[in-house]
Amino acid sequence: MSGSHSDDRAIAERHRSKHREATADVEFGAWIDGELLTDGPTRGAEDPVIGRFIVEVPQCDAADVDAAVEAAWDAFDREWDGRGARDRSARLFDWAEALEEHKEELTLLECLDCGKPISQARGEVEGAIDTIEFYASVCRAERGSEIPGGEDLHLYTTREPYGVVGGIVPWNYPLWAAAWKLGPALAAGNACVLKPASDTPLSTIRAAQLSEGIFPDGVLNVLPGAGSEVGQALAEHDDVRKVSFTGSTDVGSGVMRAAADRVAPVTLELGGKSPFIVFPDADLGKVVQAVADGIFYSTGEICDAFSRAIVHESVVDEFTDRFVETAESYVLGDPLSEETTMGPLTSERQFETVMDYVRTGKSEAELLCGGGTPDDPALADGWYVEPTVFGGVTNEMTVAREEIFGPVQTIQTFEEYEEAIELANDTPYGLAAGIGTERTSLVHRTADDLDAGLVYVNAYGPIIPEAPYGGFKQSGFGKDLGLEALEHYQRTKSVYVNLDDPEL
Repeated sequence: MSGSHSDDRAIAERHRSKHREATADVEFGAWIDGELLTDGPTRGAEDPVIGRFIVEVPQCDAADVDAAVEAAWDAFDREWDGRGARDRSARLFDWAEALEEHKEELTLLECLDCGKPISQARGEVEGAIDTIEFYASVCRAERGSEIPGGEDLHLYTTREPYGVVGGIVPWNYPLWAAAWKLGPALAAGNACVLKPASDTPLSTIRAAQLSEGIFPDGVLNVLPGAGSEVGQALAEHDDVRKVSFTGSTDVGSGVMRAAADRVAPVTLELGGKSPFIVFPDADLGKVVQAVADGIFYSTGEICDAFSRAIVHESVVDEFTDRFVETAESYVLGDPLSEETTMGPLTSERQFETVMDYVRTGKSEAELLCGGGTPDDPALADGWYVEPTVFGGVTNEMTVAREEIFGPVQTIQTFEEYEEAIELANDTPYGLAAGIGTERTSLVHRTADDLDAGLVYVNAYGPIIPEAPYGGFKQSGFGKDLGLEALEHYQRTKSVYVNLDDPEL
């Protein structure tokens, strides 16, 4: 790609103009008890395209966590616990409608804050709204069950909320991930305290403001701040009855330890190193695009990324040629442009991490394309990494074992079915896996043998709220999405009614 200093200045000015547009009539801070709090120390929300702050965001601390949890319990005890499923459903639909009315505003915030191409940001905002609408629909179908208990016993179960629950979400899917937590938690009848990621808090804060007048004050609280302070305080808080966390495996294990001290349940959606097995009969036209979508979407900052292509040796040459051609076709550019198909990484920290892995890969394997930053000077201020592909990879290599969280693909080969399964499962992670084949019987056999919570066939995604999402092994446990997530935010109570009264 080529560019000029005038292009550089044009992108910078365009982004500064959009910063002013996105923040002109909106303040950003903590949303606690139905009020926006903007006092205290701040941290700049940085635009990863031009390396400038969009807006300063106040940072919460442990005292703010205490205040939010207290407000949540007050709201729960005062009126939220008494609301029926019909009322909760109506309010969730009202919130989804408010989000829909502000969809383009939220899309712009997401694009600026994360560096996502605007088409992807728009799709993810729509995904968040769809998730809220799904839980608004299903919460009205809430049921207990009756259990045959014998002639003199009426035995039944009910489901009830925990009370106040905490959510901690990552920086790669800010609003969509928040909806994954808030949708089922609110539908189940809980009050919520949510911590957005420090790097990307803007869309979630704005979405909370758009709930004003819809939920009772205190039912929904959003606290921006450092994970080491706000996230830790939330995970450790004695009055938070459940915690749901999405993020790295290392941090997730810390959340689990903190919750274990008070015997609180947790849901963990953690890292991944997902394989995609390409069998000899695969339709490479479909499968090459599927693997590319699974590693280059969102600049590879996705936990279920297809970062390991495991390709049968009879088709690896053709697969590799076509995959490299596809990788080189991505358009790196200004995320505000509809033509851009890959934006920058979200932060300088992640850029340095990915480039360290690229340097390691160059020392271990064969670099087939990418491996650097774009030569367009107009993109010089952003955290851009070229789509990168390594061949000749084995499972012992660092780039095949560790989660990179960037646009870096590895290709390795197999000869026999059993070898493919062994390579695919030879990882501490178990979030997702992919299968490329035209044989239905092979799909079912392979899906059964893969040790992963999600299996995609001949495509990447789609992710829809009806289906549970979550992994095995060090990729966590419990589920986001689906009816399973709704159940994770409720407790089951068994009621035994003894009908044998000797005095009657």
